[in-house]
Amino acid sequence: MLIYLLAFAGGVLTILSPCILPVLPFVFARAGQPFRRAGLPLLTGMALTFSLVAIAAAFGGHWVVRLNQGGRYAAMAIFLVLGISLVFPSLADALTRPLVRAGGRLQGGPSTESSIGKSFILGLILTGAALEGPGIRSSFLLLSFALGAATSLGIALFAGNQVFSALKRSLSYEARIRRGLGVAVILGVVSIALGWDTNLLTRFSFVNTSKAEAHLVDTLRPAKVRPVHAAGSQPVLADEGPMPGLEGAVSWLNSAPLTGKSLRGKVVVIDFWTYSCINCLRALPYLEGWAAKYKDAGLVVVGVHTPEFAFEKDRANVEKAVRDLKIVYPVAIDSNYQIWRAFNNEYWPSHYFSAGKGRIRYHHFGEGQYAESEHVIQQLLRENGVPSLAEDVINVSANGAEAAPDKDDARSTETYIGYHRTANFASVEPIAQDSRKSYSLRPRLSLNEWGLAGSWKVGRESAVLQAPSGKIAFRFHARDLHLVLGPAKDGKPLRFIVKLDGTAPGEDRGSDTDANGAGTVQGHRLYQLIRQKGAVEDRTFEIEFLDPGVQAFAFTFG
Repeated sequence: MLIYLLAFAGGVLTILSPCILPVLPFVFARAGQPFRRAGLPLLTGMALTFSLVAIAAAFGGHWVVRLNQGGRYAAMAIFLVLGISLVFPSLADALTRPLVRAGGRLQGGPSTESSIGKSFILGLILTGAALEGPGIRSSFLLLSFALGAATSLGIALFAGNQVFSALKRSLSYEARIRRGLGVAVILGVVSIALGWDTNLLTRFSFVNTSKAEAHLVDTLRPAKVRPVHAAGSQPVLADEGPMPGLEGAVSWLNSAPLTGKSLRGKVVVIDFWTYSCINCLRALPYLEGWAAKYKDAGLVVVGVHTPEFAFEKDRANVEKAVRDLKIVYPVAIDSNYQIWRAFNNEYWPSHYFSAGKGRIRYHHFGEGQYAESEHVIQQLLRENGVPSLAEDVINVSANGAEAAPDKDDARSTETYIGYHRTANFASVEPIAQDSRKSYSLRPRLSLNEWGLAGSWKVGRESAVLQAPSGKIAFRFHARDLHLVLGPAKDGKPLRFIVKLDGTAPGEDRGSDTDANGAGTVQGHRLYQLIRQKGAVEDRTFEIEFLDPGVQAFAFTFG
């Protein structure tokens, strides 16, 4: 959302640039006419025409860029020429003179000097959109800029000739601004060519919208009231309604089927999870600790296993995961999403806290706030008649994938490999949906880009290797790298080799690889492949599968 707001603001600010002067006479010509019948159609037409032409140009440019790695250098060359033209007006005049003459002929009059700033801004937008690639994001980005420009022109329409006069006075500043922008563009091209851009942006990127988005989601969900904290840090719990039933489970593990009636009088924690979800795995040690600590006081922890991938619907897979994870509290297998829908749930993991009377009193989405959640359990148990509970909380020290993430230095996020939800795919060849195709890796990946090499069939939720020696590469920034993998239908173990920046991971190996990077896919689950022991920095991960048939689903980080 932030990038679209910035694009809109950029469009609005074009009114401050002399490059808008050629358009203003057409706008002011309708100043004395009704806005709905004259001004509004004009501005709408301008915005739509710019958007359609710019989107077409950006999409065409994208395919040129995607032809090979040379397209990247071609785009950089375009930016460099734009930057130099801003510093040296004579070069800009020479470059734009044919276009100016053509425009003069089309207008039926003498040619006039074009605005260098206008050419620069439009070139910057179109080249950037071409690099971003075809898609809704690029289209809306260009549309946002056009709407911003139309908004500023609408303001100019109402303000009249006073705006036109002020813009003329700003011409004296154009030369200095133009040269400053030119130097900035040239420096930007140099930084991209030397690879400085990726590290610089990741080190100084301070805009993290995940917390704000989570806060907004909770704010807009009136059925789930957020707790209010009193002075003593004890949450004041609200009544969020009756706890839905658990009758929709297809089967139960570690327990006979539980119902609202059988849980009456108990304090209940419902945990929505799925066994290949890294966020869910990292929450498990706390749930297991609460279940053991407060069992005799009347607490029941219930895991509701709702699958994300198709293989997680298999009861045998879930049973094996529960055994391997040493979960002893009741687990409802919710493969048909009936309990998920009854709770109106949307996230893995999600925790709902129910009092003895069967009313939900608190909820929490995602990882974290474990101490606060345990205080909620203690308060509900006291309300349920349990005296003299200590206020201390459990201290968890987990290993492997269940260990707490390094949130302060993680700049890579979950990335799906199936075409339905994938992003930042950067192989030379575009993805061919549901068909076998050979892919090759680009020589250099930018941060959070990934790609395939070898013969793969990319499906809706996974990619399946069709021949030996297929690879997946990812440029990431995080302490841990995990990959959800599965064997072929016959279940035969599949070998792989992991490399980090082209060499064996050594001490930076994950729990599912050895120091040489060797490992085996022996079931459908999350595999921890990298855990960096030293400073976290941008690294290039590569995994080569020696045997065909492997299924790759998603990258996660921590």
